[in-house]
Amino acid sequence: MLTSVVENYPGFPEGVQGSELMARFLAQAKKFGVRFIDDDATGIDLNSRPFKVAVGPDTYLANSVILASGASAKWLGIPSEKKFIGKGVSTCVTCDAPLYKGKSVVVVGGGDTAMEDSLFLTKFASSVTIMHRRDAFRASKIMQDRVMSNGKIKVVWNSVIDEVVGTTRVTGVKVKNVKTNAVSDLRTDGVFVAIGYTPNTAFLQGKLQLDDQGYIVTRDEVRTGIDGVFVAGDVADKVYRQAITAAGSGAKAALAARAYIQNLKYEKG
Repeated sequence: MLTSVVENYPGFPEGVQGSELMARFLAQAKKFGVRFIDDDATGIDLNSRPFKVAVGPDTYLANSVILASGASAKWLGIPSEKKFIGKGVSTCVTCDAPLYKGKSVVVVGGGDTAMEDSLFLTKFASSVTIMHRRDAFRASKIMQDRVMSNGKIKVVWNSVIDEVVGTTRVTGVKVKNVKTNAVSDLRTDGVFVAIGYTPNTAFLQGKLQLDDQGYIVTRDEVRTGIDGVFVAGDVADKVYRQAITAAGSGAKAALAARAYIQNLKYEKG
């Protein structure tokens, strides 16, 4: 929903707006009679049968549940950042990198994701500046070596973005040195925030097995430790995080849920 142009989803050779792609998904599902409740799940009871899902004051019962609440990108938390989301500020390099062919970009972060994103961007951008708040990366040595040996990449240490600058699109950033507090201007066409993701699993705490980062622990890709509870997409995937991989796991989860319910009806007679 926050991606300007999606160019890596099958069937859209010219690309498609992220919001339009989601609207098409919605319309297609509605065509088959799916009922939508446009609200967030606030709680869930997986100990009783049928399962109970709380949405505000309402409770919905289900013989099977597919958890597909996704993961939210971590943002910098500065007001000017929100203004330019989809207009030069992004968290999805694979989605938006082609938009910056021949342009300069900034990547914020110091882990493997920031290194991978920076290297990928060099295939399109004319220059990539990595901005890190510390004086050393926490990424693996091999990733650091690849970054430091790439002539298109330069690093700004001990620094953070104080403000994103522009009118209708990003034209630059104000850079603050965390040691001296000095602020300088840096011209750039885009800012990629690569400081990690948070899976949307707060409502599942204590209800289902989560790993130390909060991602749902799965068996056989889409199955959880509770029969009848399945998983799809980025709420369990911390590696690929692509629309196409989420769609694929969604299909697997749907087929698994259907088989589970069919067997349940057979067992009940």
